[in-house]
Amino acid sequence: MLAVYAKTIDREDPLAGLEVGERPEPEPPEGWASVEVRAAALNHHDLWSLRGVGLAAERLPMILGCDAAGVDEDGNEVIVHAVLSSPGWRGDETLDPKRTLLSELHQGTLAQRVIVPRANLIAKPQQLSFAQAACLPTAWLTAYRMLFTRGQVTPGQTVLVQGSSGGVATALISLAASAGVRVWATGRSEGKRALATALGAEQVFEPGARLPERVDAVMETSGAATWSHSLRSLKPGGRLVIAGATSGDAPSAELTRVFFLQLAVLGSTMGTREELERLVQMVIQQRIEPPVGLTLPLSEARAGFAAMARGETAGKIVFEV
Repeated sequence: MLAVYAKTIDREDPLAGLEVGERPEPEPPEGWASVEVRAAALNHHDLWSLRGVGLAAERLPMILGCDAAGVDEDGNEVIVHAVLSSPGWRGDETLDPKRTLLSELHQGTLAQRVIVPRANLIAKPQQLSFAQAACLPTAWLTAYRMLFTRGQVTPGQTVLVQGSSGGVATALISLAASAGVRVWATGRSEGKRALATALGAEQVFEPGARLPERVDAVMETSGAATWSHSLRSLKPGGRLVIAGATSGDAPSAELTRVFFLQLAVLGSTMGTREELERLVQMVIQQRIEPPVGLTLPLSEARAGFAAMARGETAGKIVFEV
């Protein structure tokens, strides 16, 4: 079957180890399901995998990808939940110290077929296209958990989203705005700030800009580049929710500011199957359309990876199979 996989690890040039070619058809063990992939979405996680983050060289070749929507063996249209907990784990699977994501220990979704535990499938509503559904399991689920589970954001509050064009950022803006939250966002270019406005942001700013007032919560995925601005944007008692550090670890924790203003710094990772089901219902009920910035056939996946590596994102990058 056609698949997009990591053949080698290269920390400096991740695309050097990327291959698009034939891989063996997967055979599902007992309790697992086989899904014919119709659409799969790209995430920064896939670029990090090519650098060897979370993916050991001895597991290569590894099919990349966490997100997929497709059809199972019984003809049901399904969405794949990418978080796999360890056998016997009960409760929030994101808190399982032995949890893993597809494409770390098990082959991923950027292929014509993927196998997953049957419990990792949820029904795809007819209202969502396969491409839209494929956007949800990683970036949108991450955003949902950041806002409503970890951040406890409520209608009427003001939230700053650091960034305005990547998959998580666009999901944060769309979900928060649809929930009655006042959304402010930063963007490096006029085009990215315009996208944030179109998605529901009330005000947009250049990175690091002084805000009109301090906010209740900041949604952060960058790390070092925006950390200080995020902390300084919070009102006393505010909450900073961080789900990534794409620009590196913060150089200073600014602990004095944290304790003096009683700020809360909350980590957030992915989301649960139950949260994914709630997210899907919210998207349907609020008539949210996940923005797809680039759609390519799976055979042209390298172009999508290159666009993400250059930072050329305006919504999700989706591969159709």
